Amino acid sequence: MTALYQFIDRFSETLGKTIAWIALVMVVLQFSLVVMRYLFGFSAVMLDESLIYLHGCLFLFAAGYTLKHNGHVRVDLTYSTAPARTKALVNLLGTLFFLLPLSIFIWWSGMPFVEASWQSMEGSQETSGLPFLYLYKTAVLVFAALLGIQALAEAIKSILVLRGETVSAEDDSLVL
Repeated sequence: MTALYQFIDRFSETLGKTIAWIALVMVVLQFSLVVMRYLFGFSAVMLDESLIYLHGCLFLFAAGYTLKHNGHVRVDLTYSTAPARTKALVNLLGTLFFLLPLSIFIWWSGMPFVEASWQSMEGSQETSGLPFLYLYKTAVLVFAALLGIQALAEAIKSILVLRGETVSAEDDSLVL
């Protein structure tokens, strides 16, 4: 089980650091769009839409990485001061009863929309927009999968802590 969660963690870490470059691309693209629009009076729907696509993909593809680094919003009343075993139990129950079912639900409910989009090779409603909206909609399924596999890694780490096995500090926040 340790090898599985470590593999998933390495995958999420690599993907998260790679996806972070999208933010730089977005800044350069947005700056270029502003310069083109206000200095040269030029506007392109395709470039505007690409910025929207990049923004969505940045958040969707980095969800697993954010979960790995415990960066999602948490209502913390007693969690931060709880012992590692209590944190592990809370994380395990939250993952099993909320996070994994949510990931499955997003996948299951998103699949018909993605399939229909692929069947029609759906593109932008704008005449000069991007012709691959179907790829952008697929990002929702990628999000559900990435979040689901990282949730599996977090559940494994929680189980290991509950068993009394050690999880290194770089692998989890449960050892605080």
